[in-house]
Amino acid sequence: MNPMQNSQTNTLTITRPDDWHLHVRDGAALNTVVPHTAAQFGRAIIMPNLKPPVTTAEQALAYKARIQAAVPAGMSFEPLMTLYLTDNLPADEIARARDAGVVAVKLYPAGATTNSDAGVTDLRKTYKTLEAMQKAGLLLLVHGEVTSSDIDLFDREAVFIDTQLKPLRKDFPELKIVFEHITTQEAAQYVTESDCFTAASITAHHLLYNRNAIFTGGIRPHYYCLPVLKRETHRLALVQAATSGNAKFFLGTDSAPHPAHLKEHASGCAGCYTAHAAMELYAQAFDAAGALDKLEGFASFHGADFYGLPRNTGTIILRRESWTVPETFAFGEAQLKPLCGGDALPWRVV
Repeated sequence: MNPMQNSQTNTLTITRPDDWHLHVRDGAALNTVVPHTAAQFGRAIIMPNLKPPVTTAEQALAYKARIQAAVPAGMSFEPLMTLYLTDNLPADEIARARDAGVVAVKLYPAGATTNSDAGVTDLRKTYKTLEAMQKAGLLLLVHGEVTSSDIDLFDREAVFIDTQLKPLRKDFPELKIVFEHITTQEAAQYVTESDCFTAASITAHHLLYNRNAIFTGGIRPHYYCLPVLKRETHRLALVQAATSGNAKFFLGTDSAPHPAHLKEHASGCAGCYTAHAAMELYAQAFDAAGALDKLEGFASFHGADFYGLPRNTGTIILRRESWTVPETFAFGEAQLKPLCGGDALPWRVV
């Protein structure tokens, strides 16, 4: 369907979207963060970087059940489960994962982000497992950064493309790869020029903000995420990719909740929490680019098509209406401070 909008583009009706990159954590936190996502999205790819990480089909099914238990009555939401790729993930676990409904395996280079200590130290150690994934049709989701301390933080995505992703793509030409939460002009160009087995997700915060946001008026830890926000030239390249209509680019919030006291800390956690206002933030970004007509494809169609899953059938309505984001949410026994907490946003999901 074409997005329906009135002449002033004050309302927008789109097919129910999906979130192709989401952190919901575990335990009591689920009761806050899962309803936020379920209110807007039909499905979400659930990240496996718990402690300990989700590395078996059995663990994935148990985690899925805990997430489903936190979905409010009357809401329809499907968590799509993933496994965490380690140096030791056995190839024979892939068939069990596929049979259990697991759709993808996540590559975290060791030490790249939150709870990534068990991540891959050398891609060559995982090749038997990657062969099994290519055969079974499971997708590989990559956190595309190198972690060497001698590589500048802002260059780690571009170096990953040259040193890791290009050789991987050559060795596994038919393995579907999602380059997740891309942040650079180099990544957008790489995916644009790649074949039909490569795609990318883009967050709302990387579309809306550049790295100045972290430092305006002082250190602002709630804008700190990994991969970190980049220069304005990179933000503009991401906006161009997301709003281009190119089916290789789709929505993945990378919404990542942390207790506020661990964000506002001497060594604060990386991650922006956006699930509370995900579609509102994407609508703001697409509206600013004059591309509201491209939002439905990006949010509702491209990801489902790449994953080989049916598109959703329901709809959501976005209205141009100012509202103020709550400053905090309960997060188990802690507090969660969302991105834009206390600020007014111009779009609202009805």
